[in-house]
Formats: sequence, structure tokens, C-alpha cells
Amino acid sequence: MVGANPPDHVGGAHPLTGWTARPARCYLSRVSTSHLEAGPVERTVLADLGPTFRQRSIAPSAGSAGCTLRVLEGGSGPPLVLLHGRGGAASVWFPLLPHLARTHRVLAVDLPGFGASRGARFHGGGVEAALAFFVDPVEAWLAAEGIAAPVLVGHSLGGLVAIELSLRRRVAPAALALIGSMGVGPAMTHVSRLFFRAGPERLTRALGPRGLARLVPPPPGPDSARLAALTGEISAVPLGYPDAAAAFDALVPLTGPVPHRGARLHEIEVPALVFWGDHDEVFPAPLAIAAAAELPRSVLRIEPGGHSPHHEDPARALAILDAFLSGKT
Repeated sequence: MVGANPPDHVGGAHPLTGWTARPARCYLSRVSTSHLEAGPVERTVLADLGPTFRQRSIAPSAGSAGCTLRVLEGGSGPPLVLLHGRGGAASVWFPLLPHLARTHRVLAVDLPGFGASRGARFHGGGVEAALAFFVDPVEAWLAAEGIAAPVLVGHSLGGLVAIELSLRRRVAPAALALIGSMGVGPAMTHVSRLFFRAGPERLTRALGPRGLARLVPPPPGPDSARLAALTGEISAVPLGYPDAAAAFDALVPLTGPVPHRGARLHEIEVPALVFWGDHDEVFPAPLAIAAAAELPRSVLRIEPGGHSPHHEDPARALAILDAFLSGKT
């Protein structure tokens, strides 16, 4: 139930990860539709999404350390919230947005500290503080706007945010879709850890967007070139995303197990889609099998592809999501 207090077990530290849920730091005070700066590639993406989608900036109160969230919203129907991965933005969902907006009120958000959103300053504090950096503002926004029983769709880092929101139960989702999700188990490839620790933003500034695309080829697919240009533009911001990057690094050690919620997935009782690429180069596909076994009402889809199966084949991803959302799987 929206606004309900989390159950007692959410407030305690998990025996394996040591994570402890904290109350949200950001509280909504106003909503603005003022212009948000975007690069030329993103401007064309946003123009193509109009007039169905509009962007707005959600600004919290003065005492919340400057948190803001940029949201792309369009369509009508049950709410569906899209949560992107590390270094992305709401606009990277563009191949899926028009279709999803035919049946849902779609809200794609820039996670705190990424894209046009601004998170609180991250001063360290380990896994729990890093998790709060990303989850608290999103939770506060959903609760304050009364977005009841949303479907949460999360990719990579966004999947971890969706999992944590589901476990906290302040904003109880109607369903959960995890795409190549972080947070379901301890494994993460070594090469991806090194890439993220080096910093996509730093690498883009050093190599240029085209150089980064040669180093880390974009996922193949019908929108590959445009996605590469968009993500390159997002990563090439002059100052990068230092607080969000530092918070993410706190969640991803260079060696050893990655902190995760695998042992608590059984607490998520809503329908859950686990959608993975069979050659995921960040979170190996066996994690998906284990996660689906723990989630009580799961649907497992492992398809040909890598870490971003929704970008590699948007039509296939939309068919899978449609079947899941309609209860036909």
C-alpha cells in the first residue's frame, strides 16, 4: 500500500549483505515542467517521442541536499515505471516507449545523479548509503505523487532499485520485470567491473564517443547507431556524474561477491519477469535461473543476446513484456 510503513524486517541489516533500509532523504515539494538541458541527439529523441511524452523535473524540498529527478511521462492506463542502468537516462528506453504508452501510463526516470537528475552528495558510507542514494529519491517521488501499484521495469542497476523498492513495500508494486538485473546474486564479470571502475564517462571524454563505441560496441539491433550516439552523448558530459559513479562503485567491489538481495527474493510475492540475454557480459545468465527459482511468481525468459536484450531486439522484448503484463505467460 502506498505510504504504508515498511514491515519490521526491512529495517534490519541483512545477515549476508549487511544492508539496512533507511527512510528516504528526498521529499517532494514541487513539480516543474521547465526546460531541461539535453544534447542534440537526445533532443531529436525527445522530439520524436512528442507529443505523446513530456518531460518534467521533480524538485524536492530545500532540506534534501539538492535532489531532483527528470521524468519522461506519456500514455494512460496502469502506471509502469522504467528504471535504467548505470550511466544511462530515461531517454535510452526510446525504442520501447511508444508501444508501452498505448496501454500504460509510462514513467521513465533518470536515476539520481544520472542524466538530467541530480542526487544528493555521496560522501561514502558503504553499500547501505550507496543503495539509499539511488533508491530513496525514487521511492519518495512515487509515494508523494501517489503512484499506486506500479509495474517496475528495471535494467541492470535499475533492476536493483526495483528489487529494493519491492522489498521496502512503501510503494508496493503490482509486478516486477528484471532485465539483466543487478542485485539478484553475487556474480559479476571481472571485465565489467574494471570497465565501470575506469568510468564510462572518463573513457568517453578520453576516447570520444566513437572511440568508446569501438572499445565497448553498442548492442546490435535496429536502433544500435542511435543508441550508441545517445549513450555517448550522455556519457560525454564535461564533469561526468561523480556522486552517482562513486555510489555505484560502492555497490561493485573489484573482487569478490557483489552485494545482492538473492536471499530475500522469496519475499517479493508479486508476479516477476526475469528477462536475460544468454550471453550477458555483465551478470551471467545462471543468475537469472537462480533468481527465478527464488521469486515465488516468476516467469523466466533467457533469450539470445547480451546485457541489454531489450535494445538488441525491441520487438521481441515488447512481445515478452506484453505477454507478461497481460498475464498470458
